[in-house]
Amino acid sequence: MELVKTLKNFRFAPRSSKSQRRRYTRSKVGNVFYFLVLTLAGLFTLLPLVYSVATSFKPLDELMKFPPTFFVQRPTTINYTVLPSLLSSLSVPLSRYIFNSLFVSVVTTVIYIFISSMMAFVLSKTDLKGKNIIFLIIQFSLLYSAYTLEVPRYLILAKSQLIDSYWVYILPYLPSAMGVFLLKQHMDASVPDAIIEAAKIDGAGYFRIFGELVLPMIKPAWLTLVLFAFRDLWSMQPSGTIFSENLKTLPMVMSQIINGGIARSGSAMAATVILMIPPILVYLVSQGSVMETMSNAGIKG
Repeated sequence: MELVKTLKNFRFAPRSSKSQRRRYTRSKVGNVFYFLVLTLAGLFTLLPLVYSVATSFKPLDELMKFPPTFFVQRPTTINYTVLPSLLSSLSVPLSRYIFNSLFVSVVTTVIYIFISSMMAFVLSKTDLKGKNIIFLIIQFSLLYSAYTLEVPRYLILAKSQLIDSYWVYILPYLPSAMGVFLLKQHMDASVPDAIIEAAKIDGAGYFRIFGELVLPMIKPAWLTLVLFAFRDLWSMQPSGTIFSENLKTLPMVMSQIINGGIARSGSAMAATVILMIPPILVYLVSQGSVMETMSNAGIKG
């Protein structure tokens, strides 16, 4: 594998041209305006998060005030401290719901990334016949809304006798076309064919090439998918397929508080803030890879 390592460390020098050598500069006023616009846009995107956190600390009289105020005037933690009492009537311990959410989110994300990576590798770096047609079908499947698949998905799960099991959470998410599309485009742009050919010459099989060469090289792409998958799975609430309390997840229980009316609006916002914490933590870990992946995904169509 020495030839492979050499090729991985080798970088082709970009061709220089007059257009690339030219430097475009802005004036100081243009720089100030540019960063001001970006700062305002960033603050605007943070408004829902700031409002949610502020509302979760509002007492009931501020929640009932009209017109509503954006910031809290007399902060209180009662909306958080009352949550255990609201959940005390549950027949299943709260820890069970937390375990279900973490188990479903983590296990499904790992399996989803592995399956999507293997499928993308086959479509990008093998000589599979008809792979362009398969990838075209995958692209068209991105146009369909998930709601159009609810009825056939329920029929498949019911006929397979998988209702009221963890498979209801795991199986429907695995064939998502977004992961295959994103990883395949990233492989086309980031994994040179020369490395694959060199590994074959050294005697490496497809599984070794995939595990030791391709996966490390597309790390930004699958980290981005980890963010998207964990976010979707953490907030998943399957309807009509889960009836056992032992299998319900934390968002399904918190939704009971959120739907409790205006008197529980503060506690509902506190529950919403708690549910936002795990996806935010995952984003802080993988956010450095999101921009690089999205830019590479559009290089080849």
